[in-house]
Amino acid sequence: MERIRVLVADHDPDLREALIELIGKEGSLDLVGVAEDTGEAIELAERHRPEVALVDARMPGGGGARVARELRSRSADTRVIAVSAQEERATLLQLLAAGVAGYLVKGAPPEEILTAIRECVEGHAIFSKGITAALVQEVGDYLRKRDEEWEALLRRSARTHRIIRGEGLTVALQPIVDLGTGQVEGVEALARFTMNPDRGPHEWFEEAEAVGLRVELEQAALARGLAEIDRLPARWFLAVNLSPDAITSEGVARSLRHEQAGRIVVEVTEHARVADYAELLGALDDFRSEGGRLAIDDAGAGFASFRHVVVMLPDIIKLDMSLTRGIDKDRGRRALASAMISFASEIGSTIIAEGIETAEELEALRTLGVGFGQGFYLAQPRRLVPGDDPAEAFPRIPIAGA
Repeated sequence: MERIRVLVADHDPDLREALIELIGKEGSLDLVGVAEDTGEAIELAERHRPEVALVDARMPGGGGARVARELRSRSADTRVIAVSAQEERATLLQLLAAGVAGYLVKGAPPEEILTAIRECVEGHAIFSKGITAALVQEVGDYLRKRDEEWEALLRRSARTHRIIRGEGLTVALQPIVDLGTGQVEGVEALARFTMNPDRGPHEWFEEAEAVGLRVELEQAALARGLAEIDRLPARWFLAVNLSPDAITSEGVARSLRHEQAGRIVVEVTEHARVADYAELLGALDDFRSEGGRLAIDDAGAGFASFRHVVVMLPDIIKLDMSLTRGIDKDRGRRALASAMISFASEIGSTIIAEGIETAEELEALRTLGVGFGQGFYLAQPRRLVPGDDPAEAFPRIPIAGA
């Protein structure tokens, strides 16, 4: 039978030596490392990949909780058993949340420790016999809930992977119109999902983010959007939505090295957090040098949009629908939109108004000098099927006075 590889980590020299002696005498176990602090325990576990790590729960540097968290990515097959000097409910629940597989109270009989190691390798959750019945019940409830949440996470991850592979992901196009002529100048590609449950794109992207697949889903949606460009009239542009994390990924960078980059607009939402503006702009250098354009989406929806605009100097600023909605009746909205229009003119950016839903809003925006817009009043998003002619699907929009 193959021996179980064990790591011991404890800052108490007496207990450390006792565990070393115990494991050394057991023929089915192989002691592969001994650590005195948390950092050393993580380093040794990553190097030797033991099946089990016996770790002091309160060891300097973060103890068992930190070791369990770190080993999720560094040595995922290592199961951590935390060892504590006393039963502590808060400590135990914190350790479980970090991902430990077992919890022993220091001073447990040698046979209990050896049994815990063996059963831990078999996938059982291990808890010291010294823990009170009430806490055992609470721990059991916690573990059941954690297992249910893990199963739900796996289902969500599998569903997101299917979408990334192409199942249930489509694109709808919404025209962006010259408000002076009614002529369609371009379209925005909007991700649409046909899988169950029936919900909006925002929720699907949130789910992808929850399972660590947001960037991959954005890449898949980008590919679907870019696939539409060849069927569009040559003078139309195609706008695609991307988060800063997606833009700085290699997969998106490859997709944006497009032979028709000059017809592509990358929209960065106002709501997206930008950790490093220099990195973001650097990732777009090649794309913009080939004629690709950058837009700030949802401008005016919050403070972040103004920082985005000032730092990134976009080619296009898209006024958020919270500004355009009811702008014909609201002096505050008109004043802010006017300021954005003036600022855009100063830096050489084009303004596009989003969310135009009434003739009155359209006329107010035209009066302010907004040149381009989109919204349900002009045209709703539409999925094109093979054989559809975009120019016929989205003809010139009749605009009074145009």
